Amino acid sequence: MNLFASLIPTFIDTLFSTVRDVFPIVCIIFGFQFAVLRKPVVNLKKIIFGFVYVILGLSLFLMGLEMALFPLGEAMAIQLTAPEFLYGEGAIMPNIVDWQHYYWVYIFAAAIGFSTTVAEPSLIAVAIKASQVSGGAISVNGLRFSVALGVSMGIALGCYRIVAGDPIHYYIIAGYVLVVIQTFYAPKFIVPLAYDSGGVTTSTVTVPLVTALGLGLASTVPGRSPLIDGFGLIAFASLFPMITVMGYAQLTEWSAKRGSAQNETRKP
Repeated sequence: MNLFASLIPTFIDTLFSTVRDVFPIVCIIFGFQFAVLRKPVVNLKKIIFGFVYVILGLSLFLMGLEMALFPLGEAMAIQLTAPEFLYGEGAIMPNIVDWQHYYWVYIFAAAIGFSTTVAEPSLIAVAIKASQVSGGAISVNGLRFSVALGVSMGIALGCYRIVAGDPIHYYIIAGYVLVVIQTFYAPKFIVPLAYDSGGVTTSTVTVPLVTALGLGLASTVPGRSPLIDGFGLIAFASLFPMITVMGYAQLTEWSAKRGSAQNETRKP
């Protein structure tokens, strides 16, 4: 009961700040509806209830971030990089770290990146729409898992960059060069979807945990700055899904052509 009572002021403050943030959106939408289109709003009562749900949901979600996801991500990073975990009981963190000692961090980053992306509501919605528009040519699960694989690889590589202390722009430039090259060879129908897949991943579930993981990792690795090194994992999470989605389409196309060629050779 005491915990619930202490949460009420926090919820009220978050609720008011959410209303303040959503208010400009409401003004723009209804302003265009009445001033530009000059038409009444269809199902106005239903839309108002929808906005109420949005405000309540955002408020509870923001509280959940502060209470659960951010602390959880930071706690995991701190525990996985603790000297006693890396080097054994009574060990002291050396001034110069070896990136190979942090393999559990890379494994955790890859696992959390994959699992949060597969559960990402926005990705599920995009995958379903892409499958419907393409007439089933794009598999829902195939798209989801290829995006999740890209996020998994990107976050693991981003954690390695934090541990190693390498400049982030080298990785990003090399990645986008690969994306540009793939664009010329990937099936044309998948290219726009692959580019959108990078943005879809940076949404409600993935971003809080990944951000907390990066900040926690940069805070515990000697010689790393949370401000300079802690951010940037989202850039990796946005970049690598483009590569894996186009790669998935290229493999699917190659497999289909190979199957057709084998069927042609079997004909009498």
